[in-house]
Amino acid sequence: MSTETQKYTRNSPYLSTMLVNTVLTDKDSEKETRHIELSLENGMLYTPGDAVGIQPTNREAEVEAVLKVLGFKGDEKVLDFFKKEDTLDNALRTKLHIGKLTRGSVNSYAKIAPEGTPGLDFLKGLAGQDNKSKAEEYVWGREFLDLITEHPGGITDPQQLFTVLQRLTPRMYSIASSQAKHSDTVHTTVRVVRYHTHNRDRQGLCSGHLGERADVGANMPIFLHANANFRLPEDESAPVVMVGPGTGVAPFRAFLEHRQAHGHKGDNWLFFGEQRAASDFLYKDEFTAMQVDGTLTRLDTAFSRDQHKKIYVQDRMKENSAELFAWLERGAYFYVCGDASRMAKDVEQTLLDTIANGKDCSPEHAQEYLNELKKQKRYQLDVY
Repeated sequence: MSTETQKYTRNSPYLSTMLVNTVLTDKDSEKETRHIELSLENGMLYTPGDAVGIQPTNREAEVEAVLKVLGFKGDEKVLDFFKKEDTLDNALRTKLHIGKLTRGSVNSYAKIAPEGTPGLDFLKGLAGQDNKSKAEEYVWGREFLDLITEHPGGITDPQQLFTVLQRLTPRMYSIASSQAKHSDTVHTTVRVVRYHTHNRDRQGLCSGHLGERADVGANMPIFLHANANFRLPEDESAPVVMVGPGTGVAPFRAFLEHRQAHGHKGDNWLFFGEQRAASDFLYKDEFTAMQVDGTLTRLDTAFSRDQHKKIYVQDRMKENSAELFAWLERGAYFYVCGDASRMAKDVEQTLLDTIANGKDCSPEHAQEYLNELKKQKRYQLDVY
């Protein structure tokens, strides 16, 4: 990434324009996944594998609700995290994290709340490591608005919000494009998170912003973030295996576009998984065209809800275990992007089984083989 790019950072982002914001999933899908395209200034460069940081704002309705419960107007003067003067209204919209409640915020609120605050003893009882699980249970599915509604009166001065609440930080998304094909834009793939807890409809902070408040033409503060640990092989003829269910497919669209645009000769194998082929096959037309022109050597899909027994990407890996091992033996690079909590672990276990079967060796020797892949940077993860 060039030094030119670095002039735009997390603390000094580029004010980009939303060029494309379309829904990739069908109306029958249980999910809403969007394809986003944002403008870049000349000289802003990225490499496939990098991420784009997007700075969201809090919803107006949430900001108004917080002001109402706190009993403030919004025109009160406050000093932000960098000691710059601002209005409370703007700070609540653009600088303070009023979404997902944290244990730290509950502890800070309990410390500054005056005696007589409803439920203060309960909140104080959530402090400390010994009460961690109790505190986690309380904050789950709650936001700052829930805390001040259930335990009103704890904030007496607007400035206290900077003690209680964390900074509103950008959200990082894997880049889904190659600048070899899109020189002055950056693309990403976003699943809009919506849910209902504690009698209120809620949404993901940044995904909700992109899903509802970022129409074409809107401005979004963004920056580019290098990820040197998720890179295509320097050897352009090396085979590449990519496992990217759901929005985890984003960087692999970038990888494939890059290899296609530069005429790289290495074989490419993509494993993609989602719920239903008819409604959730992200970038289907593009990947089909890449199969036709030879860019995508193999495409194996796993649509979990299209049959009685759920099928996932790791099941497709098992079915193709012998060929997968053959690709590894001829120097393939193996990439995984997506959910860290379950998918990545299941994929790694399946890969270990694939190696053990292919080499006819013990699990310990399979682990040694995998460790060697890691050392050679032929096994790379971008999980979250």
